[in-house]
Amino acid sequence: MLLSRFSTACLCLLSALPTVGLAQSTRTAPFTTATGEWPSHTGDTRGTRYSPLEQITATNFSTLEVAWRFKTDQLGPRPEFKLEGTPLMVGNVLYTTAGTRRAVVALDAVTGELLWMHSENEGARGAAAPRPLSGRGLAYWTDGKSARILYVTPGYRLIALDAKSGARIRSFGDSGAVDLKQNMDVPILPDLETGEIGYQGAPTVARNVVIIGAAFREGGSPKSYRNNKGDIRGFDVRTGKRLWTFHTIPRKGEFGYDTWLNGSAENAGNTGVWTQITADEELGLVYLPIESPTGDYYGGHRPGDNLYGESLVCVDLLTGVRKWHYQLVRHPIWDFDLAAAPILADITVGGKAIKSVALPTKQGILYMFDRVTGKPIWPFEERAVEKGDVPGEWYAPTQPMPTKPAAYARNGVLTTDLIDFTPALKEAGLAAASRFKLGPIFTPPVVSKAEGPLATFSNGPTNGGSNWPGGSYDPETQMLYLSATNASPSALGLIVPAKGVSDMDYIRGFAPGAGRGGFTVQGLPLLKPPYGTITAIDLNKGDIVWQVPHGETPDAVRNHEALKGVTIPRTGQAGSVGTLVTKTLVIAGDPEVTTLAPRPRGAVLRAYDKATGKEVGGVNLPAPQSGSPMTYTVGGKQYIVVAVSGGPYSGEYIAFRLPAAGAR
Repeated sequence: MLLSRFSTACLCLLSALPTVGLAQSTRTAPFTTATGEWPSHTGDTRGTRYSPLEQITATNFSTLEVAWRFKTDQLGPRPEFKLEGTPLMVGNVLYTTAGTRRAVVALDAVTGELLWMHSENEGARGAAAPRPLSGRGLAYWTDGKSARILYVTPGYRLIALDAKSGARIRSFGDSGAVDLKQNMDVPILPDLETGEIGYQGAPTVARNVVIIGAAFREGGSPKSYRNNKGDIRGFDVRTGKRLWTFHTIPRKGEFGYDTWLNGSAENAGNTGVWTQITADEELGLVYLPIESPTGDYYGGHRPGDNLYGESLVCVDLLTGVRKWHYQLVRHPIWDFDLAAAPILADITVGGKAIKSVALPTKQGILYMFDRVTGKPIWPFEERAVEKGDVPGEWYAPTQPMPTKPAAYARNGVLTTDLIDFTPALKEAGLAAASRFKLGPIFTPPVVSKAEGPLATFSNGPTNGGSNWPGGSYDPETQMLYLSATNASPSALGLIVPAKGVSDMDYIRGFAPGAGRGGFTVQGLPLLKPPYGTITAIDLNKGDIVWQVPHGETPDAVRNHEALKGVTIPRTGQAGSVGTLVTKTLVIAGDPEVTTLAPRPRGAVLRAYDKATGKEVGGVNLPAPQSGSPMTYTVGGKQYIVVAVSGGPYSGEYIAFRLPAAGAR
């Protein structure tokens, strides 16, 4: 056991276990999945979640068997029910995060046997972390001689580990750690222990630079509009030295400072990147999908457009200097954080080869740009949007909207989006919705009133459209695959906070005595299906090729008393799930459990023909998919690994492979 200056028990090294092929790659970056490995969080640094493997096909997918399982209950003081990790696989070893203390584990890729484990006990600092639990993944780096694993702890430290042993790299930072709260241009408030900033994503490593995002506590009720700033930083992968910082809220004298009126940039906070960052290593460019400023639904303390809030920003990999940006939402007040990793796609439009970047969004809209120049692939139009009446708020008169591709998910909510299985349910849905303000995308939040409107009713801000799992891109066919949620409504209502709760003029909430209102009708979703979908988009043409409901109709809908005798087409399921695309398949698991014979109660890992969207196979999961699937090959066998958790089921990684020859 090794002891860390930050922990009482930081590393458990199981040296007696075999270490097959640990991190001895001599390849040079950029890493790809072409070798049958999965060396980056999204397969590669381009965000594609693509592998060319083809041993698992439509004809044999349903015969997959469990190769191994790894339960994570003991990797922390209590079990975790929100396991969102995607493992890496390099040199026949699987690396991933797990457990409530965000342990790092190395597993034998064939058997799932634990090779080593590293854990940091950060005490009060870890307990105060705004983004706790296991996080979403790791980064791998090698120069061909040595290899290391990098991750960010809940307490916001960047740790470098030896990929073979799990021991800290003592030459990196301070004895293997960089305190990310102390390597900023402004001090963290109120102090290093309780200061609200963290990161649950996987670091991005490109050209020996480690890029780290910043995340804050979730919710529409911040304690103060004077929050910490979400600056993005690059560090030397060998030494831990900070190489650059990009100010996501411009400092005085920097480009964009004048978009924060009345000097509001000085106090404003958030505006970090809490999702995955992608990089074009050949061009030397990094793509930053930036979240909202403080607060999510009220911007009266920050008048102006507020660059770089809800902007896609391209910076130089080696210097952090801005190359271009595009603000998708001006003066953000809808919580349309850029939640998904940008996807780098080489496409051909009108006979012209274009290096593009595609950005899925909570809005259910795909924004596409030339990733060198920042110019939209297809024209954007300036759409006039409604001006609200919240006292003290500032409103942008227009918002940019792509002309292609068409929206692939619901965003605003109209009466035509409400439940209509039967005339009675339709009438009840209209009655329930009458308490809310309805409208198209960018209908502004309202001050909540008991007599109505209670709030603006919207799909997208919380979990609608595409969230952090993002999409998958096939570089051979130039097709993009996106899961989306159509029935995850948000109530955008504002109230004056009680004394001591917040110093903001308004926070999210419902008027006193008004109740919360209902997002359901007799227990059924207020919004009509499909509740969840997978969509295929041809990026060369900007056209939707197919869209299918993803997941069975939920038990609560299929078995509802009011729907007896009513034919209900498959609805799909609401929830954020990641996709994996291979040579022939699109693969994704259900976000809910169902009870549907002949399968046992649980979820299903499904395979779709990637050309047509036809479901071609499925295998049982004991719980919903909670992390994005990945795939690799070892010893001539292809494996698929996926994280499951949720409800009463604690986190587990499950690996599938085809049965051995002659086993059936």
